[in-house]
Amino acid sequence: MMRTLSAATAVVAEDEETLRHELVEQLGKLWPELSIVGEAADGVQALRLLDEHRPDVLFLDIQMPGATGLDVARQVGGRSHVVFVTAYDQYAVAAFDQGAVDYVLKPLNSARLFTAIGRVKQRLAGPPVELGPLLDQLAARPGGAAAPRGFLRWINASIGQTLKLITVDEVLYFQSDNKYTKVATREGEALIRKPLKELVDELDPQQFWQIHRSTLVNAMAVAAVTRDFRGRMQVRLKEHADTLLVAESYAHLFRQM
Repeated sequence: MMRTLSAATAVVAEDEETLRHELVEQLGKLWPELSIVGEAADGVQALRLLDEHRPDVLFLDIQMPGATGLDVARQVGGRSHVVFVTAYDQYAVAAFDQGAVDYVLKPLNSARLFTAIGRVKQRLAGPPVELGPLLDQLAARPGGAAAPRGFLRWINASIGQTLKLITVDEVLYFQSDNKYTKVATREGEALIRKPLKELVDELDPQQFWQIHRSTLVNAMAVAAVTRDFRGRMQVRLKEHADTLLVAESYAHLFRQM
């Protein structure tokens, strides 16, 4: 039985809590008739909510722990309409070009979300598309789901009580700081909870070099490499007073400089 737009339900699956709340809030403003029946912080929870509520619409972050949005989408079958939410647009654009699902790129844009909502409302008049063939295409294509994901492009970092969006190009270096990771930019410092070892996997290794077990530096921000009076290698940054210690095991990175 087809539900009316006023009775449409949705599950929002996004592992970053702030973004999940932002998406729910924007959906409330742009589609007030939509009932959000569940919020998931990982793929496993999203699958449970899918089975429990069988929502009309599923907003899926592509990269989630437990099971990715693409893994979840494979389990949707014809039960729900899917909107991918992603910072890694090689997946989203391919899916959008097929016309089977819609997508919203992070950071969220209300105009793009409004467009996605309009498309989903039209699709609610018919049965959800079977996503299996499309997901197979995504997995098979170069840069698809079977290949390494796209690199992280931005982060949400805390400055006091304020949450700020920072693109990775603005970052001079990341450094472990107790339970947090310090993010240094030309404007100042911020903190994120993501550990350095996760950042190593998510950032472009051509742009961000690990120079110490506790430090990742933006190679484009390096002004010079020197040695202190003890013979230890140090990195000096462009337009910034900080110097960063280079562990001997990473010294080979700078031999060409």
